[in-house]
Amino acid sequence: MYDKLSDIRLLLLDVDGVMTDGGIIYDGNGLETKVFNVKDGHGIKMLQRYGIEVGIITGRTSLVVEIRARELGIDLVYQGALKKLESYEDIKQKTGLLDSQIAYVGDDVIDVPVMRRVIFAAAPADALIEARTVAHYVTSSVGGRGAVREVCDLILKGRGFWNEVAARYEL
Repeated sequence: MYDKLSDIRLLLLDVDGVMTDGGIIYDGNGLETKVFNVKDGHGIKMLQRYGIEVGIITGRTSLVVEIRARELGIDLVYQGALKKLESYEDIKQKTGLLDSQIAYVGDDVIDVPVMRRVIFAAAPADALIEARTVAHYVTSSVGGRGAVREVCDLILKGRGFWNEVAARYEL
């Protein structure tokens, strides 16, 4: 599996069911709330520290996602992407990256077309069977509860950065 990760330059993520547990909470004023995992966020920041870009492709549109992306320094954000493959192709054109340099984490049927194109596709443990079937890796964690972090750590290991990470944190 690590051979698929050795040239990853970009990790693309779905949001609902990947970066979150898929739940959507509305307060009494109709404002949307989502819960993001801080460990996932730290994994994203570690990838960025080692020159690996992170992007988001989500079918929904949410101010909360925009805020979280800004907080994490994620510039490639595609919301309302009902045909994710179109967004994926646009990202490839903008970045100049190849399928062989991109990883994707998705959890639902809308993610499958992109998952089939990238060199490394992952799905959270609680993803739909259609996504888990095409994934190269199924995380032990569920969406919103460490699945993104698990993939970030795998990429850091596959790229050969894990020893530096371990030394930084005195592991």
